[in-house]
Amino acid sequence: MTQPANPHRRDFLRQSTLFSLGAGMASHATASWADPTAHHTASPIARVRSGRLAGQTEGSIHVFRGIPYGADTSIRRFQPALQELPWRGIRDALAYGPAAPQTGSEAPGSEDCLRLNVWTPALRDGGKRPILFYIHGGAYNNGSGSDPLYDGGNLSRRGDVVVITVNHRLNLFGYLYLAQLGSAALADSGNVGQLDLIQALQWVRQHAAEFGGDADNITVFGQSGGGAKIATLMAMPAAKGLFHRAWTMSGQQVTAAGPRAATQRAQLVLGHLKLADADALRALPMEKLLEAVKVRDPSRIENSGLYVGPVLDARNLPAHPFWPQAPAQSADIPMVIGNTHDETRAFLGNDPKNHALSWDELPARLEAQQYTDLLPSVVIAEYQRLYPHYTPSEVFFAATTAGRSWRGAVEELEARARQGAPTWAYQLDWYDRGGDAANLRAFHTLDIPLVFHNLQQPGSRTGSSAEAQRVATAMSDALLAFARQGDPNHAGLSRWDPYTLDRRQTLQFDTESQQSDDPRGGERQLYQQAPFIQRGTF
Repeated sequence: MTQPANPHRRDFLRQSTLFSLGAGMASHATASWADPTAHHTASPIARVRSGRLAGQTEGSIHVFRGIPYGADTSIRRFQPALQELPWRGIRDALAYGPAAPQTGSEAPGSEDCLRLNVWTPALRDGGKRPILFYIHGGAYNNGSGSDPLYDGGNLSRRGDVVVITVNHRLNLFGYLYLAQLGSAALADSGNVGQLDLIQALQWVRQHAAEFGGDADNITVFGQSGGGAKIATLMAMPAAKGLFHRAWTMSGQQVTAAGPRAATQRAQLVLGHLKLADADALRALPMEKLLEAVKVRDPSRIENSGLYVGPVLDARNLPAHPFWPQAPAQSADIPMVIGNTHDETRAFLGNDPKNHALSWDELPARLEAQQYTDLLPSVVIAEYQRLYPHYTPSEVFFAATTAGRSWRGAVEELEARARQGAPTWAYQLDWYDRGGDAANLRAFHTLDIPLVFHNLQQPGSRTGSSAEAQRVATAMSDALLAFARQGDPNHAGLSRWDPYTLDRRQTLQFDTESQQSDDPRGGERQLYQQAPFIQRGTF
């Protein structure tokens, strides 16, 4: 039996309880070191393709953490993963699995990271529940599916749905394009992180009935990098048919990395590591390869790390996700595309200087951070016309949001509208005006605890007021309605119409949520004076 990593969950290991698994199935006893004074309850047992799993019941929801859906990728670095190895007996699924290799707060991670987590109201009951498959943010560089904000218990309980979160390969391990620099074994290297997600979705479809879900009703949803990964999956032929609805939050992928640009970045990695042979990267210690994540990207003004993301490799990704049109293979998939009103306050709002800018300081600061090549004087003049009451700092945060975080959402919405595909737009305007993050307003990531209805989880900055609960219920119920029926409308919302080019209908989530036509239309028109190219992709 695999022992759990978290000793605080040992009370779920039964000292003497036996579990009847049906005719011919073995019984499972608790490890002898379990706390004999703890209250013991029978673990829910799931049967998956590689063996049996013992989860735990939290409230009314059965939870299985750290389930392997693929083998250790260290022996398949830069290659598509193999299926996980089978195990004997019953494997405990009580603790989250390791994050992917990364330099963030979950560093260093492990190459044996292909794990997913399941929350479900019931097992094997023929329930045909909608399945919600969440892909975490952190760009393509960091993060995991085990953040407390992604706990699926409340969503599963409120909506009678199955919720799944996932870990997959990131940064250089998942997206470094070496196809033109090494052997044939590296042909898929630029997109193996995406291929991991496809493998996880295949696992979910295979095991839907085991966890009380419907294999023909899978909603993928994700925030920031998670939304971008979803947009990319919508254009990958191997992902066709693996999901049926898509909900993205502040995350878009309009263009992928071109093969020339992606190869140039791989050459920077080889140069940094003083290697001439791309295949030599396969044997490099994990920690050594991670050092190259910090190589400065040539396309960026600020001193940030190397951009890696999905690659237009004419193999796994034959076309840019949303350019010059939305992917035809996903035209019948209902989609929600959302953003927060003050996205960049999450990135730029922690610098006190940005909250006290003068008009003289604004142009240089704006030029460095808006990411769109328009004269700052033109941008500032238009914002002063649109919002004459704005301070220099308010112009700065609004313009950087419109110029770098919101543009991709507009591009995707327009592409879907031209296609006639069923698409809804939202904008989160609400924020906790009395909380410690009030100066960040509706910042990037604020919608995560609202959609999951996890207001009191660590990391949430929504507060738990009645107002916050109302907004969370509106957003969470919209997601649940969307997962169940392919339309986000529900009794707690005023009418939310699909997005069209003539009206640009957008649901503004706030204390009183309501639909508006083309909110921030003036800002949209201002930034559409410049062509949109996703940063880092060329």
